[in-house]
Order: sequence, then structure tokens, then C-alpha cells
Amino acid sequence: MVILPVSDPSFRRYGRVVEGYELGGVMEALARTPLPEGTDYVPFDPTVESAPGAAELGEGLFGGMPYQLGWCNGHNTKLNCLEYHRDSEFNLGTEDFILLIASLSDIEDGQLDTAKVKAFCVPAGVLVEVYATTLHYAPCHVHPEKGFHVLVALPRNTNTDFRPGRRENVLDGTLWARNKWLLAHPESAEAAQGAYQGLKGVNIDIKNDL
Repeated sequence: MVILPVSDPSFRRYGRVVEGYELGGVMEALARTPLPEGTDYVPFDPTVESAPGAAELGEGLFGGMPYQLGWCNGHNTKLNCLEYHRDSEFNLGTEDFILLIASLSDIEDGQLDTAKVKAFCVPAGVLVEVYATTLHYAPCHVHPEKGFHVLVALPRNTNTDFRPGRRENVLDGTLWARNKWLLAHPESAEAAQGAYQGLKGVNIDIKNDL
């Protein structure tokens, strides 16, 4: 799979590089968070949220709306799922990391062909916005020995426990958590847990492309 840098013009369809914020304090706090062998996600981390510059960052990114600063850390090379929110997500890594992404408009009849997925590398220390119209999921590492520590900034309470009591349509069936619509590959652990199987094609693994 071709892995392009986020500086490539083709990334503009999916997101943008964000500049102008002091990120040192958040980077230092993020580097102290756990690094599991697999992947782990924490919606909000008080240590990261109280880091120098974190309040200014969160308020600026979300225009004064309630926000959360959490993380997704670990080691990963597989797609497994794609999700989206009603708002942009912001990511920042202490190490280089890769995003596997697609466009919400690529979904047809409730299904997305994984052949539509693109890979972009985000350099360490570069803050990126992933648009609300961009499907994404867990980052992938660039260096297996380093893994990844990636900031995940979202509106407050996103990805916390919620399931609709009634499922009137396919869209409701993809709502996996609060402000989190999820398409799972049939081979994924999420599909085994009952997540909507909305990805068809190969469950992409970039291990041999690194």
C-alpha cells in the first residue's frame, strides 16, 4: 500500500495540518501515558488535559465548546474498522504514525469497500485535523519498536457509553458509542462483539509496507 505524507495535496480531501499552537506541554504529558503491546484508547486523560498549553489548545480547536483530550496508544498495522463523528478529530503523535482513512461519501448502501482506503503518515509533533467527513480509526505505527502515543482531541463525551434504544435505520445500527458511528470489518474483534459489519474487501494490514 502506498503511504503518503500528510503534506501531500491529496490529504486535503480528508484533513489539514494545524499550526500556531504551543504543543510542548501536551507532548510531554502524552509521552508519559502507557504504551501497550496492542492498542488502548482513553477518551480523556486529566494529566494531558492539565498539561501546560492544553486548555488553550482545546479551547482553540473547538472554539470554546466543551472538549476532551485523550489518547490512543500502542502498536497496530491493521484497519479492522472505520468510524466517524459529527465533528472533526485532532491528532498529534510523539512518534511518527499512520492514519488509514476514507471519505464518508465512499459509503454505498451502508457498505464501504476497503479498496477506497488511503494511508497517510503524520510526522511526530505535527498536529492534524481529521474532518468530520473522514472515516478513520486506530493509528498504525511506523516503527514497531516505538509504537505510537497519539493525542485524540474531540468534543466532550465522544466515544463514551451510549447505544440507541431504538434502531430505526442502518445509520442507527452503526452507532456504537456516543458520537461514534462505526463500520467494522467481519474479521475484527468489534464485529465479533456485535458491531455493524460495514467494511467489505480485504482487512488492510500495512505490516509489509513499513
